[in-house]
Amino acid sequence: MIKLGNHAIPPWTWSFLSAVIVLVLTYMVSGRGGMQTITLAFTVAPYLVLVGLGQMLVMSAGPGNIDVSVAKVFSLGGLVAIAVGDVTGSWVLGLGAAVGAGLAMASISIIAILYVRIPPIVATLATSLIASAISLTLAKGFQGSADPLLKGFLSWAPFGIPAFAIVVLIFTILVSMTLKWTTWGSQMLAFGQARRAAEYAGVSAKKTMVIVYLTCGVLAALAGALRASFSAPNVELGNDYLLDSIAVVVIGGTLMTGGRAVPAGVWGGALFFILLDGLLNLIGWSFAGQNVLKGFLVLAVLFLAGGAPILRRRVPSSVTDAAKGEENAEPEIKTLT
Repeated sequence: MIKLGNHAIPPWTWSFLSAVIVLVLTYMVSGRGGMQTITLAFTVAPYLVLVGLGQMLVMSAGPGNIDVSVAKVFSLGGLVAIAVGDVTGSWVLGLGAAVGAGLAMASISIIAILYVRIPPIVATLATSLIASAISLTLAKGFQGSADPLLKGFLSWAPFGIPAFAIVVLIFTILVSMTLKWTTWGSQMLAFGQARRAAEYAGVSAKKTMVIVYLTCGVLAALAGALRASFSAPNVELGNDYLLDSIAVVVIGGTLMTGGRAVPAGVWGGALFFILLDGLLNLIGWSFAGQNVLKGFLVLAVLFLAGGAPILRRRVPSSVTDAAKGEENAEPEIKTLT
């Protein structure tokens, strides 16, 4: 947390400030649609926030923890939810089936990480390939459609504020409270800061890893199910959510090295990226160019979060040697006459 005078600046401040700057630039370029742009951003952002919250929990569990299967699990959740809902006539059962698919995919990652001892990035990549294969199988001849009631709720925006965004905002507050005020939240963050010390203190490594990866899988599949209900299911529906979910977490203030989770920052990062996509589309940037810019933004945040090591002032070796000499010198003893 950066301090300004005697006041500490919350780590999520910069993501929201960036979102406001992009919003102003969008208004300057287009010259219209201030409230319309905000409504659109809050309509699309909640799906990214759900995936980002899951990714945040995984990354907070310590160095090396990341889930690269979220994009394909997102797409699989959408296809499963629409297919089951279309067959049963119940969108509730459809969402439940999507949650089950997310649990199943996350379980594969957990088994590979904890019992086969495969690094998380490799384990979740394998899970991603499995989810992709299942999605491609389901997509053959797929003709399902979203439930009108659920689609109507996801599109409902009283007073210009999407109702679904409010639901996700409440869920984000619950996640923040869980991390801050519950024993499990404290243990998980302690585990992310120093795994071995946390284990010596009685924190279960397996329990922590199981919970964060299962939660991430469920949120990715549920977000995909809701996104497919809002638009349409597609094998490539979640392709944008891998890079974006990592980026919004990092830009929002969560440490990739673990130990600090910032749920509010996920919202700021999501709004920033949604508004940035709109601005870049408005000025004619290609999809590839947008991804390159996002990648550089993530690298810039990591660079600054690390204290900008390249820009640190180097102390001459002669000065450091002199300092060491002073530290090692024996104190002078004066005799009294």
